[in-house]
Amino acid sequence: MTNPVPRRRLVGLSTKMYFSLQRTRDFTNSFISKLADIPQELLSSIDIFIIPDFISLTNTVAQLESSPIPIWIGAQDCHWEDQGAFTGEVSPSVLSSAGVKLVEIGHAERRRIFGEDDAIVAKKAAAASRNGMIPLACIGERTQGDVHVAVDECRVQVDAIMSSVPDESEVILAYEPVWAIGASQPAGETHILNVVSGIRGLDSVQKRKGTTRVLYGGSAGPGLYEKLKDGLDGLFLGRFGHDPQQFIKTIREVAEA
Repeated sequence: MTNPVPRRRLVGLSTKMYFSLQRTRDFTNSFISKLADIPQELLSSIDIFIIPDFISLTNTVAQLESSPIPIWIGAQDCHWEDQGAFTGEVSPSVLSSAGVKLVEIGHAERRRIFGEDDAIVAKKAAAASRNGMIPLACIGERTQGDVHVAVDECRVQVDAIMSSVPDESEVILAYEPVWAIGASQPAGETHILNVVSGIRGLDSVQKRKGTTRVLYGGSAGPGLYEKLKDGLDGLFLGRFGHDPQQFIKTIREVAEA
């Protein structure tokens, strides 16, 4: 069974913890200005998102109100409970009320540095979904190697996420091979397309009623999507999108591909 809802292309970025408060403001203003130079009809069939740090989030929401087209705002993480004695954590309920559209969960850095496992990622996916947001779940194999091994490693991650969210809810999977994050070059196109094909073929994805979009996010940047357009719904940019001009260039490439 395939998804009944046509999948729109999707492209966006996370600033991680690289930007100062002022740089986020400047980046967003520059991005909005440059986005106005792209014909709006070209952007009518894609979704664009920005995921700033938590401190910059509400300011960015306000800035994006002046955008010529709607831009989704994302959060870099959330807690799995809506409220409680969780000092230092961020409530998914509060994020939703602040205007957040999607929540990034399960990034390799969260797994490696903060010890998040598949069970925690699944609970966070459920929290985002029940608060009306879309979980953007990062998945990927740890070491470079065989496609079948990569798909098997991703299967465990994907199955945990899909089992935690309502069947009709939207989910975005960001395929990010851990070994390619921060690398000078992304993974090879053949490897990416074959692994993503395997991910799309998983029972937990095939049997869903809700839309499941798959992005590529390991050292993604301008010039890549043309090579991946037949198998991927878009790109999730890291540092290569931190230059507004490069971000705009990639958005145009995804829209035109």
